[in-house]
Amino acid sequence: MRFAAVLVAVLVAAGCSHVQPADETDRSGFVDAGRAIPGLVVDMRYAGSANFVGRPIAGYEAPVCLLTRETVAALAKVQERLREFGLGLKVYDCYRPTRAVADFVAWAKDLGDQKRKAEQYPYVDKTQLFALGYIAERSGHSRGSTLDLTVVDARTAAELDMGSGYDLFDPVSWPSDQTVGPSARAHRMMLQDVMLSCGFKPLKEEWWHFTLKEEPYPETYFDFVVR
Repeated sequence: MRFAAVLVAVLVAAGCSHVQPADETDRSGFVDAGRAIPGLVVDMRYAGSANFVGRPIAGYEAPVCLLTRETVAALAKVQERLREFGLGLKVYDCYRPTRAVADFVAWAKDLGDQKRKAEQYPYVDKTQLFALGYIAERSGHSRGSTLDLTVVDARTAAELDMGSGYDLFDPVSWPSDQTVGPSARAHRMMLQDVMLSCGFKPLKEEWWHFTLKEEPYPETYFDFVVR
């Protein structure tokens, strides 16, 4: 018992306080955010065809936003703060199975498939998607504490102007981009501020992308199906 206590103390001191599950198919630590957070609008783009690939993505069998329990708890606080101003959250993507990431990679390597270029990557050559970081072999979404989202009017569910659409592969999607109008810049800043205040960190290339700072599974990439 004494050895175990010493070992735990050493792990905590080393920043290893989260024990990783051995089974990447174990979904016990995940929650349906759409059911847990009142008023959350769920628009899971990869479960349908309104995405940069143009079809449902492998691993998405239902439009369900699954996230770790810790992430849902933090996201609920964001929702509560926005509700005070008649606003709310809309999620585009949450937990993403590793098989979905593999599907993205296969699509990016298929240079003959360009059907969504005009809408999602009009100024980027598809051969550059990996080099520019728009497609990667791994995704933080697969750890269950990263999500893509925007802000909506709580009454109408209308999205606030963010200056660019979701998953637009272009520098205009950077939160710091100055080419978008003042209203969009203000909305981006508001989203960043409220997410940061509730324990999330942003991504400099995507205004919609956030990860829980204290994510419970920082080294585990899950692959259970979204259903």
